[in-house]
Amino acid sequence: MASRSRSPASYGEFYKEPFYRKGLRFSCTRCSVCCRYESGFVFLSKKDVLILAVTLQMEYNKVIETYCRWVPGTRGEERLSLKETTDYDCIFWQNGCSVYKGRPLQCRTFPFWPSILVSPDAWNRAAASCPGMGTGRLHTQGEIELWVSRQRGEPLIARKV
Repeated sequence: MASRSRSPASYGEFYKEPFYRKGLRFSCTRCSVCCRYESGFVFLSKKDVLILAVTLQMEYNKVIETYCRWVPGTRGEERLSLKETTDYDCIFWQNGCSVYKGRPLQCRTFPFWPSILVSPDAWNRAAASCPGMGTGRLHTQGEIELWVSRQRGEPLIARKV
């Protein structure tokens, strides 16, 4: 008796291939648009703060005191984020990233964030302001999902209000 194989589409709602299954092109042009001009949050994990402490040759708590702020979260908590200047530039932007080799995971994984990978429309909205998206090196679905997995594997620092 011949076995019937099901196509992925027959799984219906339980199986949906991501729009990036053939990969996405991205190469950072170091234009700094993602680091400047608009208010935003760079949320931090303990590992991010530890790496910044080593990079800056500072104590862990001093990094938080000097370069971080607490911002409202989505579940009644506050999350730790990098500060911004009055011009909305990242606190570490000085004609480029002054901590590039030790930058937080959120910065290293851009644009491969779950909020941007949710749909082609979300990707295209983000790409409208980033000249590196859609050009350069092709990142495979596996690479992209590894970045997402790393983000999910490093819990963000939060505190109860």
